[in-house]
Amino acid sequence: MSNIIVIGIAGGSGSGKTTLMKNLMRKFGDNISVLSHDNYYRAHNELPYEQRSKLNYDHPDAFDTQMMIEHLKLLKEGVSIECPTYDYTIHNRAEQTIRVEPRPVIVVEGILIFENKELCDQMNIKIFVDTDADVRLIRRIKRDVAKRGRSLESVLEQYLNTVKPMHEMFVEPSKKNADIIVVGGGKNLVALDMINNRILHHINGTEADYE
Repeated sequence: MSNIIVIGIAGGSGSGKTTLMKNLMRKFGDNISVLSHDNYYRAHNELPYEQRSKLNYDHPDAFDTQMMIEHLKLLKEGVSIECPTYDYTIHNRAEQTIRVEPRPVIVVEGILIFENKELCDQMNIKIFVDTDADVRLIRRIKRDVAKRGRSLESVLEQYLNTVKPMHEMFVEPSKKNADIIVVGGGKNLVALDMINNRILHHINGTEADYE
């Protein structure tokens, strides 16, 4: 469906992607559907918890990105999809799925979505949220301890062993694929206003202005 616009929001863990996404959802409500890369972590039912907890979840291979691409293509064709979900407390895919409906604006978000060319090719606008590493680490600690049942020690160990090196290897280099770089995340009101206006033009049918 040509009347659907796909906006990618990428950036390091704790960069402010979710804040930016929630601001857009508050503004445009029912006109937006969201696909989160985190929901597409691969299932590892064959592994016990202890082994699952030691996997590298910040490498592109940790995700079933091909499934996400197929789901995104279906949404662009006007077909609803059943999106998988992920349970961080058990390090495995959950049984529940989320029904995602095709809407005029589809937001795709995740740390590694710009690393995959085929996925990038499905997007009309690619936004990279660029935030200082210290700020991202503090946000990650607060989130994982409070919401994901992790200990401070385990969060720091994961950050040093996989999050930081994978960010430097995959996330940071993928920034070159972005159309817009937003410094400071969802609290950058100037960037948010520009993005809001771009979406408004699309929803109001003035897409030709950008051809």
